[in-house]
Order: sequence, then C-alpha cells, then structure tokens
Amino acid sequence: MSDPDRARILAASGVSRETAERLDLYVAQLRRWQPIKNLVGPATLTEVWSRHIDDALQLLDLAPEARTWLDLGSGAGIPGLILAIAGRERGVRVDLVESNARKCAFLTETARLTGAQARVRNARIEAVIGDYAGTDVVCARALAPMAQLLAWTEPLLKTGTTGLFPKGRDVQAELTQAGAQWRVVNDLVPSRTDSDARIVRVTALAAPSHR
Repeated sequence: MSDPDRARILAASGVSRETAERLDLYVAQLRRWQPIKNLVGPATLTEVWSRHIDDALQLLDLAPEARTWLDLGSGAGIPGLILAIAGRERGVRVDLVESNARKCAFLTETARLTGAQARVRNARIEAVIGDYAGTDVVCARALAPMAQLLAWTEPLLKTGTTGLFPKGRDVQAELTQAGAQWRVVNDLVPSRTDSDARIVRVTALAAPSHR
C-alpha cells in the first residue's frame, strides 16, 4: 500500500535518508497495529503521509529551536512520536502522555524500533502536567476544545512554554469560548495540509479573569 504523497512530503521536509526510513517504519507499524488497536480513522491509512506525517512535521517547522516537547493525548503518536522521529537528528526529545494503556504499548514499541527520543507515560493529563515545567513546546491534536486545552496546560503556558494546537474550521468559535475564561496571547498559522485548518500558537496565558 503506497502513498503517492510520500516522495513529495519527504523532499519538502528535507529530512535525511535515515529519518525517512524511520518514518517508513512508523507507517508500517501503524498499519500493522491498526486492525488490533484502531489507532486512526481507517480511511486515512491510504493517506498516512498527507493526513498524518506532514500534518505533524509542520509543527516541527514552527519551533525549530525547541528541543523538549510534550504531546498530550498521544494516541497513535500524532504528532508527538512523528516529531520525535523527525527531530531525532537535531536532539528533539518528546514526552508522550496517553491514558489508554493499549495505545501506550504501540507508542513504546514503535519508539523503540525507530530509535526516537520519546518517553511514554500512561497517565491522565491533569495528574502529571506539573511534572513538565520548563518544556519548550506542548502540543495536542484532536484532543479537546481550546478552553480545555488551556485549562490542562495553564501551568506550562504561564511560565514560558509555547503551545501548538492544530485546529479545524471551528477554531474561531473555540477561541471565542476560551477567551471568556482566559487571557491568552496567540496567533493563527495556516495549516499546509488543510486550507480550512489553523494551528493555534499560544505564547502567553494569564489566569482566568474571574480569579
């Protein structure tokens, strides 16, 4: 099963041959585990590179100097494990927090096989978020509305961590809702994989206005 976008995406990303091979290994693992773990939408398996790999790689480009990342609700490792694989040669390390033990098994095994600098933690976000003070970037994809993401990541975003949160066409509505509870400094970066999507880049967060 081949993805016609693979060659284009690899060329545009400028990754090494070794990194391309590690990404291929991730894709093979995803397809191998999918029937058992239901890691991603089945229809996206034929478009893994355009729907998942490239979507994750664009985050790496938005924080080229970042070395420590935290991925919340990692699931199939999108974007966290892909970031760890693609960023390995520049010293990127990613902590993957996932509450589903079966998905953690996939993440752990695939991180080992690809040599990614990724640490998997089977835990609920609210129970462990305080352990990641000083992380350069926190990210999450298809996990929760912005208001909830900000509630979870407040301890990090208030102290200098950058938030990168891919969102769909309802991003403005989510930001409006979040703005009723938070004073947030952010900008919207157009997604290169979906013209309707945006990446919310949060650079500062103040406590909820009612506190």
